[in-house]
Amino acid sequence: MRLERKQREYWRRNLRMTAFLLAIWFVVTFVVSYFARDLGGIVVLGFPLGFYMGAQGAPVIYVLIIWWYARYMNRLDREYGVSDAEAED
Repeated sequence: MRLERKQREYWRRNLRMTAFLLAIWFVVTFVVSYFARDLGGIVVLGFPLGFYMGAQGAPVIYVLIIWWYARYMNRLDREYGVSDAEAED
């Protein structure tokens, strides 16, 4: 019974972080692209913000999302005792 509760809590925290990061991905991918013309008045490094986000900003944010998720899940795995490092020992 206790293990089942820990598993539910582990997955709840995992799904909450996944939903949060997917929301960021959605905003960066679709919302910024949808408003690209409106964002044309904002200039970043000499380029309109809509262009800059498509060319430079979005890929950087995608890499940061992947890095953050991997870091978070490694910490969560260690906290709940399901770390891959323990399996290798």
